[in-house]
Amino acid sequence: MNNKILLVEDELLTAMDVEDTLREAGWDVDGPFSSVRNTLRYLENNLPLCAVLDVRLEDGEVLPAADVLAEAGVPIVFHSGHASHDQLSSRYPDASFCDKPALPQMLAQAVEQAVDRVRGSLDELQAVRAT
Repeated sequence: MNNKILLVEDELLTAMDVEDTLREAGWDVDGPFSSVRNTLRYLENNLPLCAVLDVRLEDGEVLPAADVLAEAGVPIVFHSGHASHDQLSSRYPDASFCDKPALPQMLAQAVEQAVDRVRGSLDELQAVRAT
């Protein structure tokens, strides 16, 4: 089963901390990616189980990548100190938020909950198909 979490973060120290947190929680991490361009390039051939996204990146806001992820049904956890929850919630109603700075266990829990929601939906779909 896919156990990959996409990490998009342009601040090197934060990216290293988040990557360590996710790996310690048992996830495989793809990234960190620091630009929208490189994230979109990754998404051309990869679909992670979940994505942890900073909003402001080297080359602009992460929204084009978030659109691709949301359309594919990949759960998103926005991890940012600059995010407008209202604007992002209206565009990505299923997304979670974990404001910077966040305790490592809070971020790990947000990812786990996002993944659990998707797994629960898949389980329901499989149960319906089985009947």
